[in-house]
Amino acid sequence: MKNPILVENTSYTFSDYFRLTAPLRDILNYFGYRLQRQSYELPHGEAVTDSATLLKKRWQETLPYIGLVNEMARREFLIAPVLMEVIRYTQAEMNVEYPLNVTEQLKGTLDYYLTATHQCLVIEAKNGDLEKGFTQLAVELVALDQWLENPTLCLYGAVSMGNVWQFGKLDRATKLVTQDLNLFRVPADVEELLQVLIGILTLTQ
Repeated sequence: MKNPILVENTSYTFSDYFRLTAPLRDILNYFGYRLQRQSYELPHGEAVTDSATLLKKRWQETLPYIGLVNEMARREFLIAPVLMEVIRYTQAEMNVEYPLNVTEQLKGTLDYYLTATHQCLVIEAKNGDLEKGFTQLAVELVALDQWLENPTLCLYGAVSMGNVWQFGKLDRATKLVTQDLNLFRVPADVEELLQVLIGILTLTQ
């Protein structure tokens, strides 16, 4: 008999899914969702050349003196500056460590939950593990899908190690989670990264 993906009548938080060894496809299937991995066209917002140039300059001047060996340092000096610029362009509201309780198996805190015209979820990949971080992101997108009552067609999220970002989206009608194969590097790709985050938050659908 095949081992169950989750133990019945057991409580799971979002961070527990980071530690599971089961394949993401099986975890999503458990909740009635599917997975595909492919490159796809992400939304792009307005040009942000000046902001990207300024961010790169600041990082070039300061990162040689900052040890980025722990999660707090990466969040404060790599992830937060990007999100602050995004907020400046979109006036999005951002909740940090946002609590969400959908079911006993879909609950926990969202690292960064941004809302403007659209929503965007950003989480940090713990232990620098992008693949397991995406597993956690996918489960959090499933939780958002079941929690949100608005008619938004797709939900977007990103997982970040600070210097590398990867996006995912959930098509709510087909219950399909897509993992983008493209990666965005910081600081090299920060201009396009900003445009994508701005584009997601200003979507009308």
